[in-house]
Amino acid sequence: MSSISLPFLSVIVPAHQGEQVLPLALEALQRSDLPRECWELIVVDDASTDATSILAARYADTVIRLAGTPHGPAYARNRGFEASRGEVLVFIDADVAVHPDTLRRFATLFVREPALGAAFGSYDHRPSGQGLVSQYRNLLHHYVHQQSVGEAETFWAGCGAIRRDVFTEVGMFDEWHYPRPQIEDIELGRRIRQHGYRVLLRPEIQATHLKLWTFRQVVVTDFTSRGVPWMRLILQEGASAASGALNLQTREKLCTALAGLTLAALLAAVVLRALWPLAVAATAIAIIVLFNRRFYDFLRRQRGLWFAIRAVPLHLLYYVVNGFSAIVGWMLHHLFGAPRPAPDVTARSASGIKTWPPTPTRPASSLWNAPAGKSARRAPPA
Repeated sequence: MSSISLPFLSVIVPAHQGEQVLPLALEALQRSDLPRECWELIVVDDASTDATSILAARYADTVIRLAGTPHGPAYARNRGFEASRGEVLVFIDADVAVHPDTLRRFATLFVREPALGAAFGSYDHRPSGQGLVSQYRNLLHHYVHQQSVGEAETFWAGCGAIRRDVFTEVGMFDEWHYPRPQIEDIELGRRIRQHGYRVLLRPEIQATHLKLWTFRQVVVTDFTSRGVPWMRLILQEGASAASGALNLQTREKLCTALAGLTLAALLAAVVLRALWPLAVAATAIAIIVLFNRRFYDFLRRQRGLWFAIRAVPLHLLYYVVNGFSAIVGWMLHHLFGAPRPAPDVTARSASGIKTWPPTPTRPASSLWNAPAGKSARRAPPA
């Protein structure tokens, strides 16, 4: 297929304090085998105080500098979109290095699938971080995406693409409810699906994750940035939210419950000074390992038996954090309802004062606009 027949791509990269990894991500884009005249590169510097903008200017066609305090990736991606001209928008995180064929694969996919609304890929199995935590975290992400090929109910903005008209129709990223990195891409994917468009996960479209994870970052991210807001979104949407989602399969829910049982049993063993709770904990762990045997075998094949054994406690912790996230998310949803922006954002929005950067706006089709549990799927477009 010739490059002339491919859609023009707008590659949008939001960045905050990215001077360490952003050049690696942009250099990877420059090595793309899609001809340079077929895509533009837009970097949005979200209030960085380092050299992010200066470094971005060496590679990007357009650099947008957002002043003030950080606005979050949802807001930054929307500002990048407003400066773009591509038929297809490709969102790449600042700590993600695409493969040479990533952009070409996206462009070709949207030609072959004219009814496709959005698509996203996967991290590869060679993350740059060499520690146990970084390797485990990125390999878990890789494994989940590799096992979930086909139709998806969500979206991933780390390495994902959306048709321009679809992005406009659904109201862009929800910068009102997600002022910091959370699940703004998942929420966008849900809206794309509810508008009747297809979202595909294509695991052969890959990129390398450059992030170096620490133990604390994993726990905080899984709890505050993923688990709690995702639970609140599930409760907002109702039962339909859990259907087909990557991390919401029945097996995953059961493993989360078993991890909670394990923790309760260990606490009971200490309080009661008895041995039988340890047997309960051991049984629960054995069931979790059994359910995840394919994942652990994947880790063994990729990094060896000792790595797979050491990854099991991290995986158990992952489930425990998911459980606590569900509980806290349920409480916050019933106590406070929808996430709210900062008071100054609400005040500026009500005043109607025009500023730059502009005041965040609420998408007309946001899932948070509907009554809890009442989000409805629209009929597919004709």
